[in-house]
Amino acid sequence: MSIRLPQLILNFVQGKNDHNSDAVIACFADDAIVHDEGQEICGSAAIKKWIDTSIEKYQVTLDATKLVVQDNETVLTAQVSGTFDGSPIPLDFHFTINDGKITMLNIGLTDD
Repeated sequence: MSIRLPQLILNFVQGKNDHNSDAVIACFADDAIVHDEGQEICGSAAIKKWIDTSIEKYQVTLDATKLVVQDNETVLTAQVSGTFDGSPIPLDFHFTINDGKITMLNIGLTDD
């Protein structure tokens, strides 16, 4: 990772790269919402299941390439590698953070 990340985002990335769903879920608020691949995942239990499934299915790792903080949103661009067609692919992770926890995460293709 070549860029400096805020601790919460760093914890998220390290948890994903270590395939440690407990570390990743610890970054989220209990009532957080994730939007990924056309799905809306709500709440800790559902997000934990989403994390576990993606770890098992795709073995994803993230290489952070860009970070932009604007207003209430932090956007991390990362090269995402794993056992999926098209790997690696650049994705944007749009984080909304409140009280030191991720309250919303939207994942999609980079805007660049």
